[in-house]
Amino acid sequence: MKRTGVAAWLLLGASAAWADPGYYLVRPYSEAGQATLDLRYWHVDPPDEPATLWPEIGLRYGVNSRWSTELLLSWIGPTLHEQTLSSINWVNQILFTQGDTPYDLGLHLQLIRNRGQGNAMEVGPIFQTEWGMTQLNLNVFFTHDAGSRRQNQTKLQWQALHRWQPGWRLGVQGFAEPKSWRAGPVARIELGGRAELTAAYLWGNTYRSRGDMLTASLQVGF
Repeated sequence: MKRTGVAAWLLLGASAAWADPGYYLVRPYSEAGQATLDLRYWHVDPPDEPATLWPEIGLRYGVNSRWSTELLLSWIGPTLHEQTLSSINWVNQILFTQGDTPYDLGLHLQLIRNRGQGNAMEVGPIFQTEWGMTQLNLNVFFTHDAGSRRQNQTKLQWQALHRWQPGWRLGVQGFAEPKSWRAGPVARIELGGRAELTAAYLWGNTYRSRGDMLTASLQVGF
């Protein structure tokens, strides 16, 4: 009963009160003609309460050298065996630069259909550059959620990843929304071929309440 109550509270808070928190960092990419399977997992772990889990699956395609589009399905529940489809997402990325400048700049646009709670949108610039062996990212997103009490919000994402060995990057990343923030270590590992794994453990608060967050993303191109 306690587990069910926590899950219900988080579901209500996610869709009716505040937009979903940032949990993965958006990076500029150019994959013309390539399809990518996008598997994601994240959970929030409040103190002395059961964790709430969000598994996701998406399929991305590089329409051309400047535009990539993805259909992403997101579930939510107290365990992997108790999941409800939470949202259907159409994610697009448009690149403004492609190696012709010292930095990569693009536009992120995500249209969200929250089941039973109406529509939402997330849009904003994505920025990436290299400083020696370190990759730096900074994104600012503006969200509008028609079913939320606070319909308009601003989200901040940042990351610094250092190339320690070929195929290995380690660093820190962080996310922030009004009265909510998380930060912690992150690792990105190239698994060979077109597969890449990113995982992070973030400390801070989510939905304005204390709760650590574990995130993982596996992307396989084909």
